Amino acid sequence: MPTEKSPARLTERVAQFASTTRFEDIPPEVIRLSKQAVLDCFAVAFAGSVAEGSAILRRHIASLGFSGGNATVYGSGMRVPAQFAALANGTAMHSDDYDDTHNPSRIHPSASVASALFAVAEAENRSGKELLTAFNVGVEVSCKISIATAGAHYGRGFHSSGTIGVFGATAAVCNVRGVSPEITLAALGTAGSEAAGIRENFGTMAKPLHAGRAGETGILASDLAAMGFTSAPTVLEGPRGFFEAYVGKCDEDVIMNTLGKPWTFATDASIAIKPFPSGRLTHPGMCELEKIVLENNILPDQVERIGVRTNRLLPGNLTYHRPVTGLEGKFSMEFCLASMLVLRRAGLAEFTDEVVNRRDIQDAINRIEYTCYSDEEAAANNYPLLATFLEVVLKDGRKFTGRVDYARGSPPQPMSWHDISNKFRGGAQFAKWPEDRTERIIELVADLEKLEKMSELASLLLLPGNPV
Repeated sequence: MPTEKSPARLTERVAQFASTTRFEDIPPEVIRLSKQAVLDCFAVAFAGSVAEGSAILRRHIASLGFSGGNATVYGSGMRVPAQFAALANGTAMHSDDYDDTHNPSRIHPSASVASALFAVAEAENRSGKELLTAFNVGVEVSCKISIATAGAHYGRGFHSSGTIGVFGATAAVCNVRGVSPEITLAALGTAGSEAAGIRENFGTMAKPLHAGRAGETGILASDLAAMGFTSAPTVLEGPRGFFEAYVGKCDEDVIMNTLGKPWTFATDASIAIKPFPSGRLTHPGMCELEKIVLENNILPDQVERIGVRTNRLLPGNLTYHRPVTGLEGKFSMEFCLASMLVLRRAGLAEFTDEVVNRRDIQDAINRIEYTCYSDEEAAANNYPLLATFLEVVLKDGRKFTGRVDYARGSPPQPMSWHDISNKFRGGAQFAKWPEDRTERIIELVADLEKLEKMSELASLLLLPGNPV
């Protein structure tokens, strides 16, 4: 909480940062990395647009009777008011749990920010340079607030992508609109009262809704503040504010002194782009098993058992040890490894009810033993959070072991522009998107800072003839 030494309140500091940051303040390397994140957002938006939960939400929005709007709902022919486009697109971006993550603070930072920002940038026809500036501001605010909770917020059961994502989304919208610090402060105050999302809903359609609602709130809060709507100026640090009510503590220095210093995209503990559409905690084990299976040409029938050991905190999210739906499979270490063993892949097409319930997949799940190493072992050996150990025992007595601390796509093993472009192509193909549009989107995002009007990009995201 603030002390007498604080030069300004925490919320005021965030508002000042959000309102005053300009494109020239952001290093070129951060811009480069953020363009990769933007393309990844489109990749997961297209893939998630065909999810059942996304389709239900689009039908709900259509039932509200909008005759038109100025923002696109991706993967459809719908154009609706910006806040409802953010609701639909943010939910789609998070539907497959395929969107990026900031592992040190346990948040998916981009989906909530991007869903709000992209809708406003399209509706108000902002430039690519303005979008990139605001995107970095929003992601930075989300990550730094999440870091300031030191894990306590997430540990209480809150889903940071929703609860903290509202602040990043609001900051991004206020930046792209160029509003004053005073209006941004009021918008942040309103956003704080809309902070919501609990981890109990992991593995259901409600989890991705958290990101959509955060994006929607970012626009609503900004709209209301611009019209004179009032809120508490101390929503973060007040005695009944966010940190006290949702966390119980706050590392004030993170907010006061590290916004953009350095930018999260530029740190060693940066934002990871996912190679698989499942909970990030499963990815190190999936990468290692993929390596073992392919290098040794291991067939499922050869395997006696697979042992996997992780930090004891991971099963708090990976709760489905005997999943029966595709959504549950995303939060099941056992299914993710079974898919990699039996099918040698775990992509968008694998996380379905049909695949989860295949007899050979369920048989493989029954041969996987998931245990955890002790806190003492982790501390003594300085294991990072995601350190994962595998032991593959074959029926002929052979044994293969491995340890992996980081998955592909994480800062130590980052994806290239080529990798992310292929991920985007896969997401677009999964949504049956026209190939010529797919390639043009990649081209425009590659040079996004040169794009004068977002309408050129937005026109490629609309699918006439597919109203819902």
